[in-house]
Amino acid sequence: MSNLNEDITDLNEQEDTQKGRYLTFQIGNETYGLGISFVKEIIGMHPITEVPEIPEYLKGIINLRGKIIPVMDVRLRFRKQPIDYNDRTCIIVVDINGVPVGLIVDKVEEVISIPDEDIAIPPEVSTYTNRYIKGIGKVGNEVKLLLECDRLLNDQDMNDLSNII
Repeated sequence: MSNLNEDITDLNEQEDTQKGRYLTFQIGNETYGLGISFVKEIIGMHPITEVPEIPEYLKGIINLRGKIIPVMDVRLRFRKQPIDYNDRTCIIVVDINGVPVGLIVDKVEEVISIPDEDIAIPPEVSTYTNRYIKGIGKVGNEVKLLLECDRLLNDQDMNDLSNII
């Protein structure tokens, strides 16, 4: 029983150290942040196998050390113009509702801490924008758009993914 309690204590301490920490990345000129607790790893681009009849922003699947991971181009998900991938393009592997998903981003920046008092609620501009953004982090003179990772994929996307992995 004491081992279980130690494990829970370790998990709680881990969650405390991850609170307020975000992995930041760029899509075009905007900087976004993901809660570090969602991030499993960052990898370079891998060959992507296309899967028919899935939305355009779901690029297909990759084989990551024997595990099949669906990948989504965040640029396309946010309805931005596609660009060619380059040596700065990365895949951030995250856990969305228990499903590992690769997020293709233009460039990974850094892990930063943003205290709760420096995070503002996004303005009510459109339901499309607010669907993904949970807050706006103020870091010096810059802003970081903090994403709600669980909302990057909707129920239909999750059904599509469960059929291919």
